[in-house]
Amino acid sequence: MFNPTTLRRAVLISLYGSAALAALSPAAHAQSSPEGAKSEQMQTVNVVGTRRANASATETALPVDFIPMNKAAEQGAQFDLAQSLTYISPSFNSTRQTGADGADLVDSAALRGLGSDQTLVLVNGKRRHTTALVNLFGARNRGNTGTDMNAVPLLAIRNVQVLRDGAAAQYGSDAIAGVINIDLKKSLGCEAVAGYGQYSEGDGKNYLTSAYCGVKVGDKGVIGVTGEYLDRGRSNRAEPGNPRIIGDTKARNKTLYANGELPVTADGRLYFTAGTQVREASSAAWARNGTDDVPTRNSAAMYPNGFVPFINADIDDQYGTLGYRTRAGEWNADLSQTYGYNKMMYNIANTLNASIANKDLLAGGKGVSPAAFGAGGFSFQQQTTNVDFSRLFDGVMSGLNVAFGGEYRTETYKIFAGETGSWIDADGVGFGGNAGSQGFPGFQPGDVTDKSRHSLAAYADVEADVTDRLKLQAALRYEKFSDFGNTVTGKVAGGFRVGPDMLLRGSASTGFRAPSLQQIFFSSTFTDFISGQPKDVVLAPNGGAVANAAGIPKLKEEKSKSFTLGATWTPTRSTSVTADLYRIDIDDRIVLSGRFDADNYPALGAVLSRLGVGQAQFFVNSINTRTQGLDLTVSNKADLAGGKLTTFLAANFSRNEVLGVNAPAAFKGYENVLLSERERLFIEQGGPRRKATLGLAYTHGKLDTDFKIIHFGPQTLGTFSGTAAGVPNAKYEPKTSADLSLTWAFTANTKLTVGGANIFNVKPTRQDANETDNGFHYDSVQFGLNGASYFARLWHKF
Repeated sequence: MFNPTTLRRAVLISLYGSAALAALSPAAHAQSSPEGAKSEQMQTVNVVGTRRANASATETALPVDFIPMNKAAEQGAQFDLAQSLTYISPSFNSTRQTGADGADLVDSAALRGLGSDQTLVLVNGKRRHTTALVNLFGARNRGNTGTDMNAVPLLAIRNVQVLRDGAAAQYGSDAIAGVINIDLKKSLGCEAVAGYGQYSEGDGKNYLTSAYCGVKVGDKGVIGVTGEYLDRGRSNRAEPGNPRIIGDTKARNKTLYANGELPVTADGRLYFTAGTQVREASSAAWARNGTDDVPTRNSAAMYPNGFVPFINADIDDQYGTLGYRTRAGEWNADLSQTYGYNKMMYNIANTLNASIANKDLLAGGKGVSPAAFGAGGFSFQQQTTNVDFSRLFDGVMSGLNVAFGGEYRTETYKIFAGETGSWIDADGVGFGGNAGSQGFPGFQPGDVTDKSRHSLAAYADVEADVTDRLKLQAALRYEKFSDFGNTVTGKVAGGFRVGPDMLLRGSASTGFRAPSLQQIFFSSTFTDFISGQPKDVVLAPNGGAVANAAGIPKLKEEKSKSFTLGATWTPTRSTSVTADLYRIDIDDRIVLSGRFDADNYPALGAVLSRLGVGQAQFFVNSINTRTQGLDLTVSNKADLAGGKLTTFLAANFSRNEVLGVNAPAAFKGYENVLLSERERLFIEQGGPRRKATLGLAYTHGKLDTDFKIIHFGPQTLGTFSGTAAGVPNAKYEPKTSADLSLTWAFTANTKLTVGGANIFNVKPTRQDANETDNGFHYDSVQFGLNGASYFARLWHKF
């Protein structure tokens, strides 16, 4: 009889056993050159981590993964970039949240267990903007801003390069954990894909239509255009009788991207990228009870049986780069302007303002309020001007590449107030109904923000092939911000070829991350549920009245030191192995504090009382952390039984530790509130401590089979009550999932793929629902909480 537990154990044994065989993996993780370069018109190969023109990853002294995205776009089980990378790259984490307000609507990037704002994302080598959103709930990116990976359609991407090394000295702020570069297509020809997927429980239906077309312009110019429509349906794993909706949010993405370049002179060419996405998204908030919540959070006339508010948002994301590359004598010159914009506006539906309803009731009415409100929102705009020069001196040693340049960047962050009914306390503070729209109170006039800053940077970068066997690299960067001062970072790296098959490599660098405008100026009053009980919480902006009264100092930059030591081994042309140890120390890391109230911090009690809120939180430079671990990749391609077998193993083992809490003077003695055990665990174990992917792809004739095993290590998260109250922490045991797909090629240009993800229907370890972050039996950790799913894709090349 079929036994899923026995089968999962066998799969896990095969995962670990394969690591010892060293006969594994595709070009997705082995450090190979980008595929398809010859088919590109006027294609320049850009490798993240080096400024040497037309370099390949095998020539760099740094660990860089090339992940070709054609197969994921044509045949993958996941329909967006964040989820696709989650199941390919073990260093990458992006877990969909549920019950986390705006964080449910955006999937951000994160590397090596650090925060999403410590990973820099580039598009075609140019800085991409972050979102306007600050993540306030959920285990993954608590207190962080990040880059919305799903704003770029899969079919538009040629490959993704992941630099697993600190690179602030090369690229500036945010590159503490590493850099992700999204390289867009400029190939000729047209292709389209249609996809459908759903969970085995029958919900979460996904519909995808996407098309790409690259056309020749003039003799050597090219422009590639991608259009995509993705409709992601809502899922719900709440048990029968529970009014909650717990699962994927509902989202509709409409995306258009263009990417190309045109020759202007014999040596000069104009290049451009332009993208826009409109997203309509909807997240289910906590359920409000029926008449038990009257009049504080409900109205008997409106929702006698209770209700679930919906936090809806309209998200507008725009990105564009216009640049010119040319030759200035013997130097390569590159001048570019990049624009990024992200705006999120909330619309709360199936809700009410209980204070309006209660005022109406007291005045002799039925006790009703509007059922929907525009709750305001926020936007973030970034403009970046770059000028870069590089030159390869062939006659110096075995080759010396010198690069230098500068960057000027401006940023603007805005908060928009919601309509009056979304935040007003109509019946008076402390009386009857609670203020604001239930589920998400609107931003108040006092929250309205319009803040800007600028920064200026200059860098120098040198790469030297000292001999045929020894490569050295050094970078130095100066950066000055208008709001907190300047910083200097540096990096040295080297690679030594021990023999024709083995390269030893290592690096040491300093880095920094500037506090985001979102962290400095975000301001909001919201409702949270603790052990099922609602509490109003104010998140006070840095430099505001509440933060100043509490003694919160001005935010400053985080500073880091990063070290890597590794090796690459290519025993045959079809087999490669890489292993890299790393350590990242971060001082003065910015975190979202614990919640202070009159009980745990009496000095703040009077201020909170005047505001009519129960608790307050702040962003503060308060901790030092250490992240260390190992990245391992093994890859192989072989002929087998008349077909081609491509196998790979990629694994990440990491450990995050909070080394100390640096409490501001006013918080001495309150370190356990500033960073509670629960908040510390979010930082240390927001992502699994290990993650590994074993993949086997076999092609025989017209049939292509793809089997992936994905192992997620353990996580320990805090509970609301805490161990001090006798409630143990939530321990999530290691889990192993698997994806399987079959592709039939009707012709070379037409393929049909069917398959499943998490085919064993594995779910996280069950917990006490009263103590989890989302109020369910397990948080959305590891591979999420939805279980198995099935999909089909039809791809055609015209």
